[in-house]
Amino acid sequence: MIVRELDRTTAPAAVEAVFAGLSWRSRYLRFHAPTPRLTSAMRTALSNVDGHDHAAVVAVKNNRPIGIARLIRTGCGRADIAVAVVDAWQRRGVGRRLLTALGDLAARLRCTELTGEVLPENDAMLRLVRRAFPGVRLTREDDVVHVSYPIGWATAALTHEDLLRDLQTTYR
Repeated sequence: MIVRELDRTTAPAAVEAVFAGLSWRSRYLRFHAPTPRLTSAMRTALSNVDGHDHAAVVAVKNNRPIGIARLIRTGCGRADIAVAVVDAWQRRGVGRRLLTALGDLAARLRCTELTGEVLPENDAMLRLVRRAFPGVRLTREDDVVHVSYPIGWATAALTHEDLLRDLQTTYR
């Protein structure tokens, strides 16, 4: 498996291939809504990577895209992230490799925090972000779990409040 940065020329085909490899359940968990097909607006938004404000990495096996992780800058050093791995390759380390590569890319792009939202029932994704991003903060609010990962967390001091919040989120 190779993980590389996605560019505008390869993005449309990679987006189509990964979406086609997702079951209805995986699509629901990724997009937080039933998504039987990509609309043209969604296809354009997902493919429109510029390597700075909207960047992505793709995992490729045997010349076929099997997963994509992306970041979109939201301001103040923050970037929203998302990841999708085709069903046949889930729970085989692809997501972790993608998130690790995305974290490295975010650091090169001088992002200071990665954020995202995960549905509470998406246990696999919650386990993945905990493994890929040690020190990640997870907070549940209404129908989503908010993910917050400060880049350079190892140099930051964790407080008792941080640890307590993580334990409360983990064992809800």
